Amino acid sequence: MPLLFLGHGSPMNAIEENEFVQGFREIAKKLPKPQAILCISAHWETKGTFVTAMEKPRTIHDFGGFPKELFEVQYPAPGSPILAKEVKEIMVPTLVGEDLDWGLDHGAWSVLKHLYPQADVPIIQMSLDYNATPDRHFELGRMLSSLRKKGILIVGSGNMIHNLRMVAWDKFHEKDYAYDWTREVSIQMKEFMLNGNFQALVKYSANGKNWNMAIPTPEHYLPLLYILALKGDKEKISFFNDKAVAGSLTMTSIMISA
Repeated sequence: MPLLFLGHGSPMNAIEENEFVQGFREIAKKLPKPQAILCISAHWETKGTFVTAMEKPRTIHDFGGFPKELFEVQYPAPGSPILAKEVKEIMVPTLVGEDLDWGLDHGAWSVLKHLYPQADVPIIQMSLDYNATPDRHFELGRMLSSLRKKGILIVGSGNMIHNLRMVAWDKFHEKDYAYDWTREVSIQMKEFMLNGNFQALVKYSANGKNWNMAIPTPEHYLPLLYILALKGDKEKISFFNDKAVAGSLTMTSIMISA
């Protein structure tokens, strides 16, 4: 299966019609239908690593201050306890816990609903261990490689550049508005990816002040490392939804495929 990193942006993308959701729908047309999906979302951080293992994951509305219409959205995709157990087995000696409480957070359902609107593909989520280093997250990503041959679509969901404190709210609907440092870091990120210099992306905090503004906290960036870790030598990276939003966010998404 190909690999995806999806820049999920605002939860409103779940119900709005815009170029980003159109991009999600278009990329779905290029994918073989998966047997199941494993999603690593920015919005599930835990002490240790966990996978959702329930039959019917709930739709989590993990946000506030949005219209009632958004809170009414349900995405009733089934879970997959079988896949959860397989993930647990392939990641030995890493201890992976089976979670029966979480469900699907908006990092997962707000984008996957555009790829698979019928909610007919089983989905599990894997959490981000907030005590793990970026190197460790990259290593964990590599451990998932065998799933790709079994028809499992592995999706990272976050935003490559995500600094909410510096968002220009008055420019939110201005097309592709970005600060200079946002554009600079975005270009460098894509160059590192295309050149195969993944270690520069893993060691992002050593890249200077602009990178630390682009990634003030790691949770929206780390799902990208899982996807890059799984890239095969002969596979290519392509970009879509490659736009900035409100100065300090990027919606840049990637597909990795042969």
